Amino acid sequence: MAVLAAQHDDFPRWYQDVLTKAKLAENGPARGTIVIRPNGYAVWERMQAEIDARIKAAGAVNAYFPLLIPMSFFEREAEHVEGFSPELAVVTHGGGKELSEPLAIRPTSETVIGEYMAKWIDSYRDLPLLLNQWANAVRWEMRPRIFLRTTEFLWQEGHTAHATQLQAREYARRILREVYEDFMRNVLAIPVIVGRKTVRERFAGAANTMTCEGIMRDGKALQMGTSHELGQRFSRAFSITYTTADGTVENCWTTSWGSSTRMLGGLIMCHGDDHGLVLPPAVAPVQAVVVVVKESDGAVARTASVLVDELVAAGIRTRLDDNASQGFGWRATEWDLQGVPIRIEIGPRDVADNAATLYRRDTREKSTVALDRVADEVRRLTEDIQAQLLAAATARRDDVIAECATLEDVREAGQTGVARVPWELVGEAGEVELAASGLTVRCLQHSNGSLPESDDDAGVLAYIARAY
Repeated sequence: MAVLAAQHDDFPRWYQDVLTKAKLAENGPARGTIVIRPNGYAVWERMQAEIDARIKAAGAVNAYFPLLIPMSFFEREAEHVEGFSPELAVVTHGGGKELSEPLAIRPTSETVIGEYMAKWIDSYRDLPLLLNQWANAVRWEMRPRIFLRTTEFLWQEGHTAHATQLQAREYARRILREVYEDFMRNVLAIPVIVGRKTVRERFAGAANTMTCEGIMRDGKALQMGTSHELGQRFSRAFSITYTTADGTVENCWTTSWGSSTRMLGGLIMCHGDDHGLVLPPAVAPVQAVVVVVKESDGAVARTASVLVDELVAAGIRTRLDDNASQGFGWRATEWDLQGVPIRIEIGPRDVADNAATLYRRDTREKSTVALDRVADEVRRLTEDIQAQLLAAATARRDDVIAECATLEDVREAGQTGVARVPWELVGEAGEVELAASGLTVRCLQHSNGSLPESDDDAGVLAYIARAY
């Protein structure tokens, strides 16, 4: 029977135990690479489907761009290449020969997509151009950790071009709020803090970076999705221009935005407990498992099979576990590890009583329900579990946020949680000072939760924490 390290004793070990024993992922053969096992990839597929639907609702369409990017593309935007140089993996040989120009393995695609935007955009009628791609990316990682920081990872990256700065700004914020924040709160049940990055934490080459920050059970922050206003830097570097209705030629205003398999790490660390993974029903590949506890003459398996069909017909993603030859305790532990939200237990006595036992993974509570009411009760439970997980995560997040008035207060609060402090008391000098203690400004936000319009907005609060 699987045993996990206790979260409060050794959170990193607990996290690694969940990855291994819930069969989610493991290290690949090359340092920093990752093998995502079927259990983990099934969750990623659910994430993809939910995010992709939201991206398309925002008007973007999917495309695909090359993995190999000429180094000269990066060199056109100085700040971008400087920011990514330490992370680049570069191909110098191919076909047994040295290449005439080295090729970077895609760390992000602003440069190559910018090259093609310049070809595809001619006039104002071609705008806005709203593109997204699902792909892998490679950033050389010195301290890899599965899902959180790996050399290769899976993600989506959106890239758009607009006629005006206002249109680009509004779209970047729409993605932040309507795609990322909505998905993270309503599907992952993670109450992210949404804010503006400081200049120090900004994406290389961006004029503004906005972020969704999740707070994990150990009090650390995890950047789970970002949206960037790129201004006209890339449009100038790649000649992304359009002809206006008046016949003048103008540079486009561009954005980029992305979320990755890092969200899987956030999902594990936000909701998981000492018994394993805890999945919100909205993202769970299997929302309910019907378990045959013990068999007598085949009646239990037949009843369980009928119940599975009823649940599937009711729109519940359901699996049947009729392996009664294996001990029930072992199987129950395995389903707990994998985080299936609802377990429906049926044995000979249940069949005789025309009932089933329902177990909810989040609270580990059981109830007895008549067989003809199971589908309705499971539907109700999925909604309740989803809401309760968000409420519990919100309470944990709020409990570790401390109001601070000095840098010393921030250092103390940041040891175990999140410091919230007026940004004017920190400033760029304080940010550098705190970084020496391993603390970073995760984002800036107004007290009412709104995003600052500029780097100089007054009355802004800073959220400061240790981060993954």
